[in-house]
Amino acid sequence: MTADSGETTGTMSIAKRRAIGVTAWIAAFVAYSFALGLPTTDPVLAFLWLWALTYAWNSHYPARRHLRFLRDWLPMILLLQVYNVSRGFADDGFVPHAAELIAFDAWMFGGHVPTVWLQEHLYDPAHVQWWDVVVSVVYFSHFVAALIVAVLLWLRDRPQWGRFTRRWFFLMFFGLLTYFLYPAAPPWWAAKYGMIEPIARISTRGWDLVGLHGAGNMLNKAQIGLSNPVAAMPSLHTAFALLVVAFFFPKVRKMWIPVLVVYPLAMTFTLVYSGEHWIIDVLVGWVYVAITFAVVGGAEKWWARRKRRKAEAAGPDPEVSPEREDEESVNAGSGPSPASPPR
Repeated sequence: MTADSGETTGTMSIAKRRAIGVTAWIAAFVAYSFALGLPTTDPVLAFLWLWALTYAWNSHYPARRHLRFLRDWLPMILLLQVYNVSRGFADDGFVPHAAELIAFDAWMFGGHVPTVWLQEHLYDPAHVQWWDVVVSVVYFSHFVAALIVAVLLWLRDRPQWGRFTRRWFFLMFFGLLTYFLYPAAPPWWAAKYGMIEPIARISTRGWDLVGLHGAGNMLNKAQIGLSNPVAAMPSLHTAFALLVVAFFFPKVRKMWIPVLVVYPLAMTFTLVYSGEHWIIDVLVGWVYVAITFAVVGGAEKWWARRKRRKAEAAGPDPEVSPEREDEESVNAGSGPSPASPPR
């Protein structure tokens, strides 16, 4: 029996199986992270860890049920891999923009470049501060937040999973297109070539204080190897952070919205303080999120109207009873949950 966590499969309750499975997953993840670094920079590796987590949570399901995860996610993981590789070529043949970004940030803040000002007041090259740890954690979350939300939606509500992933990938490739059309350099690059006062790229230094040296090393290698040094505009780090929380705005009480907004604001501080992005990059990223919701939401409404018109034109299926139509309508609006029995 697999209906809910209070029932049993064999001689062990589902709740106990989940507790054992998730505990084992956490132990393996922590051991891996301390030994080799956080598995965040490679979408395939992140996918495998998340797939293992879904197995740990629903180990009572048959193998064919777990293979659905591979079937549903493989195209998206391949797209993420293409995105990661292709964005590294976005600067080929272009001269990066930087001067106008510096001018805009300075204009917004009374002649001060925010990254320079923040590092002058908060950055100590000789000591890692507690806020450096927070910055590193928030920066790291960019690589997993959208994936984790998508996995949870896949487990609980497949229609919502589809809505989220459509917005996620539209935003991703909208940003990638901009990287090709408007290659822009981040603050650390501008400082390297003397366009602003010297600053340090410090998005991963906080891991040293908590002993996760490998985490910072892995992210640093990815920054040097795969990342595009002139892909600052827009900031998809902040855009993804806003997307993750904005998707749930209509689903939570208004009192919780200010709490959710803390995450994209923390990401904004992280990116500006650590030298990864300008304020203008962040603002444009937020605009891209608004455009994404408008375009994808409009496309979904158009598609729903189109399907409805086609169904009305075709008329009712004489072989399907009204009761069966009602049942299918209800099933179409709700995805499978971990508590539903495998088929």
